Amino acid sequence: MSSTTPHAPIATELGAWLEALDSTRLPRDVERACADTVIDTLGLSIAARNSDYVNALRESWTALGPCTVFGSDKRLDAASAAMINGTAAHGEDFDNTFEGCPVHWGAVVVPAVIAAAEAHRLSGSQTLIGLAVGGELMCRLGLLAQKGVHTAGFHPTAVLGAMGATAGVAAALRLTRDQTANALGIAGSMASGIIEYLADGSWTKRMHAGWAAQSGLRAASMARAGFTGPATVFEGTHGLLHGFAPSVTPDFETLRGGLGETWHVARTAFKPYACGTMTQPFIDCAKRLAERVEAAAIVSLHCRVGEGTVHRLWEPIALKRKPPNPYAAKFSTPYCIAVGFVRGNAGLAEFTDEAVRDAAVLDIANRVSFEIDPDDEYPRNYTGSISATLTDGSVVEEFQPYMRGGSRDPMSREELVAKCAANIAYGGVDARVADAVADFADSLAEASNSDTIDRALGKALAPA
Repeated sequence: MSSTTPHAPIATELGAWLEALDSTRLPRDVERACADTVIDTLGLSIAARNSDYVNALRESWTALGPCTVFGSDKRLDAASAAMINGTAAHGEDFDNTFEGCPVHWGAVVVPAVIAAAEAHRLSGSQTLIGLAVGGELMCRLGLLAQKGVHTAGFHPTAVLGAMGATAGVAAALRLTRDQTANALGIAGSMASGIIEYLADGSWTKRMHAGWAAQSGLRAASMARAGFTGPATVFEGTHGLLHGFAPSVTPDFETLRGGLGETWHVARTAFKPYACGTMTQPFIDCAKRLAERVEAAAIVSLHCRVGEGTVHRLWEPIALKRKPPNPYAAKFSTPYCIAVGFVRGNAGLAEFTDEAVRDAAVLDIANRVSFEIDPDDEYPRNYTGSISATLTDGSVVEEFQPYMRGGSRDPMSREELVAKCAANIAYGGVDARVADAVADFADSLAEASNSDTIDRALGKALAPA
């Protein structure tokens, strides 16, 4: 950071940082987080390849080019590939997240950086730098914004993702300090994503990751060609935080402090269930309750929850107890608790038209209620708490103190590859492709890897 003054615009400081980054100096846990995220993201993109929303995008984003649409034989331009791949990766809400603010950096940064790498024939090491930088900026922005983006009615992955994708692509392409600052300034005017999808379970949240990914590609390309944007995009009077998180009094040291020394992206969390991040610990509680009590013995299931989760996952309670479609069910804690209790899981198969009409599941969901716990740690930590009142008057309780798959109980590499294999098989592709995907992800960190990313990716996904 010696090339800038303490009062330089944050985008300029970020540009100087990434301009000097060397992939051989990335900590091992950062490399691992990036590789694991590639495995998770590609598996999920393939899982959704036959979905109606991905098919709609394939019909509407059609510009031909050199970039892979994961799980397809289509080759499209970078923006189209990133839009489709990002939407597919995020579409089932099974993608990675971050403890501190639920941003889903993998579904944004991986499609953006891989598309840039294919379009510009970049090496694995260049790609790895882009992944690390893009993920790190999204995590830092999440820590800065906390609950503020959601409170304002926007989706953090959409808004903060545009900035993360831009930084990732800029780093992979080795843009100069000033080009990166301009790219981030441009991306601030591309960031968007309202959360009104909660009203009816429509598809717009699914596209937020893809839109952010293609925005990052376009912003970096424009800056590379000389287009300018405000360097004060983060901290300015009319900057990103002012527009999208006005309730927050930001400490911008969260963005600039310890760059290259502290890597928050190393704490990436991977979901065991295919639904909203904050519902995950409640599903664990429900599964354990099912081992202790019968459904017929339950009078009520009462939950203590974080205030910041209520407007998305609990209200209106009548709608959350009977979600109108599978996608809406992913953002209903009552449904997620119920399906976990009745079916013992909350994977892709538990969010189908048949599942959301299951009378046994809806019967349990109708018994779920909540109260706000002022001591809940959200968003610093994701917990679950259920008190089951039984017909004999007794109360049985379950508490999950953290999210499984997160920093306190991370997934092993074997578990992550198994998840990838299951998702690939769900998409109708040979599950053994997961091993090739894992090899591809690990190859990014190999100093001797001179193969361009497009060739390496093609080899990994050839069986698809």
